[in-house]
Amino acid sequence: MFLFSFLASLFAFTSPTCGYQMSWENWNGNLQNRVNELDSRTTQPHIIFILVDDQGFRDVGYHGSEIKTPTLDRLAAQGVKLENYYVQPLCSPSRSQLMTGRYQIHTGLQHSVIRPTQANCLPLENVTLPQKLQQAGYATHMVGKWHLGFYKRGCMPTQRGFDTFFGSLLGSGDYYSHYKCDGPGMCGYDLHEGEEAAWEQDRGRYSTLMFTQKAVDILAHHNPQKPLFLYLAFQAVHSPLQVPARYLERYKSIPNLHRRKYAAMVSCLDEAVHNLTLALKRYGFYHNTVIVYSSDNGGQPMAGGNNWPLRGSKATYWEGGIRAVGFVHSPLLLNKGTRCRALIHITDWFPTLVTLGEGTLDEDLNLDGYDVWEAISEGRQSPRHDILHNIDPIYTKAKNGSWKAGYGLWNTAIRAALRVGHWKLLTGVPGYSDWVPPQTFSNLLLTNRWHNEYVRWDQGKSVWLFNIIADPYERVDLSLRYPHIVKKMLMRLAQYNRTAIPVRYPAKDSRSNPNFNGGVWGPWYKEDEDDRETNLLTNNLAKKRRKKKAKKRKLKD
Repeated sequence: MFLFSFLASLFAFTSPTCGYQMSWENWNGNLQNRVNELDSRTTQPHIIFILVDDQGFRDVGYHGSEIKTPTLDRLAAQGVKLENYYVQPLCSPSRSQLMTGRYQIHTGLQHSVIRPTQANCLPLENVTLPQKLQQAGYATHMVGKWHLGFYKRGCMPTQRGFDTFFGSLLGSGDYYSHYKCDGPGMCGYDLHEGEEAAWEQDRGRYSTLMFTQKAVDILAHHNPQKPLFLYLAFQAVHSPLQVPARYLERYKSIPNLHRRKYAAMVSCLDEAVHNLTLALKRYGFYHNTVIVYSSDNGGQPMAGGNNWPLRGSKATYWEGGIRAVGFVHSPLLLNKGTRCRALIHITDWFPTLVTLGEGTLDEDLNLDGYDVWEAISEGRQSPRHDILHNIDPIYTKAKNGSWKAGYGLWNTAIRAALRVGHWKLLTGVPGYSDWVPPQTFSNLLLTNRWHNEYVRWDQGKSVWLFNIIADPYERVDLSLRYPHIVKKMLMRLAQYNRTAIPVRYPAKDSRSNPNFNGGVWGPWYKEDEDDRETNLLTNNLAKKRRKKKAKKRKLKD
């Protein structure tokens, strides 16, 4: 049937309406060329990973939102909706786990996000997803937000497995001017092409539109017979709330200004995904492409986002902070038009996509992720049974937390969260814990709280247990009813903690100031400083050895 369609298309060349009669020799030669073209076509799928920023769980049409997302709704409906899908509660943690397939405790990035003023980045000893796909023969391109550190050149996207990079290095910035301030006197430009500031490519265009156009340009210039990995990490819909006026017109009925702007930004994002999908079809990629769509964390109600009916928000370990909008769309899926309720975590994309791309997974990668393709495509059971949401030993401690409250197994003052089967355990200070209904009917700030379900009975607690399957909205704490389950999960936390490496969260470094770097946020740590530090460390160790040897000689004498 497939060959017949090609024969039919080739016979069309002999139609009188074309004004050209193709000879049999030319026709036969053309057919052979097309067959050869088919034979040489890659069996490796093109992979398009779309990561959006701060999209709330409810902020998509198919979750009941008032925000119109026809493209996302259609792609999800024709693909597989991931309805038991988890990410991390903040930008850098989710991105680091996507890139490495490893939990934060195993990369040292357990605490907060990577700040632009820190000498910190995704540790260089970690192999990244694009590096593994490069080894499998993929062309790898990144467009959009990096937020995994840039203090030295080796941290840049093009040094971590991407052939090209166009986008921003920081966590947020102005959507038009691409400037970002990280405090008084710490302002700089943040739009990059490769490892240089993209002054010449900058036309002051809204970043969602600009990044989409760049992605389309990559498709236009890439041979679809060669495997492509395109990581499109939109800045949207992270604050600041900025959007072209024409998108605001659709949401005049929303009185809350933050929600109105946010809704318009989501609509612009939806349109961008539509344009990207059209380009995949126009340039011959679509039939052999896997599109993954994911938010990086939950929505921020103070900035217009909404996670209703889930509890909590971005930056918290409640479901509203970590349960994400996600779906897979692809002609290659076996079970299309389905909902996948298998447990899936953002670390799973590393082994899933590398395996899908016919790459290799070495044992020394020490992955925390699982290959979940069969669970997604065929509806099989997920190989994943638990998720370590995180252990953050330097976060603000719970005042009433203690080893005693943790049955001597765990200090419940420490912020941690763990999922095992249908159970979820939280300790320490999980974060903002309200249930926030959609903000469409109010123009008041959340601080008035008259329209929130404000939780007061949580004060003084440091341990929570939920049956997350029976109670996905975390309304009934079962920690006192099932102490034996709490003990088992605390033991599991302790086991995970024994594998953790020290937290990497250095202090602010004044050398990072863009004013010292031509007004641009970019690598500022000199590579020769590493050499000097290494040499100094080596010399100090050599001196200590010499002293020890000298002492031994004296003792012998």
